[in-house]
Amino acid sequence: MRLTLTQRLSLVFALLLLVCSGTSAWMQLRSNRMHELEVVQGLSRDVAESIARDAQLTDANGLMPNAVRNLFNQLMMVNPSVEVYLLEPDGRIAGHAAPEGRLRRDRVDLAPLRQLLDGAALPILGDDPRSADGRKVFSAAPLRVAGRDVGFIYVVLLGEAHDSFAARGSTNAVLKTALWSIGMVALLCLAAGLFAFTLITRPLRRLTESVRQFDMNGPPPELVAPAPGSAVNSRDEIAVLDTAYRQMVGRIGEQWKALTRQDQERRELIANVSHDLRTPLSSLHGYLETLLLKDAVLDAPARRRYLEIAIDQSRRVGDLAQSLFELARLEYGFVQPAPEQFSMIDLVQDVFEKFELRAESRRIKLEAVFPPHLPPVSADLGLIERVLSNLLDNALRHTPEAGRIEVRLAAPSGDALDVTVSDTGPGIAQELREGLFQRPFTVGGARRDGGLGLRIVHRILELHGRAIALVDSAGQGTCFKFSLPVAAERSPVA
Repeated sequence: MRLTLTQRLSLVFALLLLVCSGTSAWMQLRSNRMHELEVVQGLSRDVAESIARDAQLTDANGLMPNAVRNLFNQLMMVNPSVEVYLLEPDGRIAGHAAPEGRLRRDRVDLAPLRQLLDGAALPILGDDPRSADGRKVFSAAPLRVAGRDVGFIYVVLLGEAHDSFAARGSTNAVLKTALWSIGMVALLCLAAGLFAFTLITRPLRRLTESVRQFDMNGPPPELVAPAPGSAVNSRDEIAVLDTAYRQMVGRIGEQWKALTRQDQERRELIANVSHDLRTPLSSLHGYLETLLLKDAVLDAPARRRYLEIAIDQSRRVGDLAQSLFELARLEYGFVQPAPEQFSMIDLVQDVFEKFELRAESRRIKLEAVFPPHLPPVSADLGLIERVLSNLLDNALRHTPEAGRIEVRLAAPSGDALDVTVSDTGPGIAQELREGLFQRPFTVGGARRDGGLGLRIVHRILELHGRAIALVDSAGQGTCFKFSLPVAAERSPVA
């Protein structure tokens, strides 16, 4: 049988209520019974003593059983609920008025008698001679002859006649009223408990429905945010659980959007890289095919020109493939920085030498600006060289002839050295700046290496715990800025 949480709680509550009601009824009846016994024994406590004082039950020879029987018959006629017995000093029954064969004991335990005579708290139960294991309230008093104890008067206050009448009247109005009262209280408590469980579990049912609607194969559901601070320091576990679930859904939603964005960027990257590969490959194939078809009619200069173009296109394909391989190694953690101390001034000069001929061919001026006595930095020399190379390569490809490219090193602020690379190109439009280092883009119709150059720069600096930013600079086209940690031991470098 499959039950909801509310149904299970209600069932358990109903069972507990039933047990509690039954226990309460039993305790109430037992309490009433014990109170009745206490009252009866308290009121009749001196009955046995009166009999022992006023009746002639002994003579010079001791107990008189016949006199006892006659007296006992008279007393039981006056009060049928009592049963009177004459006991010897050891508790053996010496006289009684019970019908033949009704006695189930021939001896009575004297310990309860002594408790009663010593004034112990009531009720005190003693042996019932007409029952093999029954115990009842009683009255008792010692019998003395010539100053010595010769036995006891033992009076059972609620005898067989009382038990028979009580059994016939066990369903009397008082008992039925008590049971009906307990039953009505139990029903009211059950109804109130079910209503309370319904109210308490309502937020849990709403939360369960939200969890049921959650689909791992699709975007997370939109949830109404709880009131600010509603679950702060809350002692309501369900409210805390609901807040935690909403926070989880919010985080999953953010991750979902990030994954969706990354997937879209990956698709764009593949599309752009495919386009960038197709163009030089098509050109390479075309010139090689031309060489093959027109080999007999081409002179040496034309053949050489075609071969140079094919080699240039092949170099473009190789550079793009190398960039893809390098980006994959960076993004999948195959490359980890190996920090060392080096001078950024020397590194900038070395990188300038790589691009010097290319810059002179387009009459672009390369400038390095730095203050004296710069401290060394601590980073991976090869990776930072790659960062500067990528930034200068992008700047050269998008800076017009007779332009200028500047690399500026700023004095350390705190524990970082700022590096700025700027050019006089067309710049990057405002609408292209969002996600600049995560997705491909074009500037002036020319694609920047499939967008891989800046992605590689961004990833390398991330591995160093740094970031690169595009900053606005008056009178310049594009300006990138990043920082590098200064080495712990600052030995000035001129």
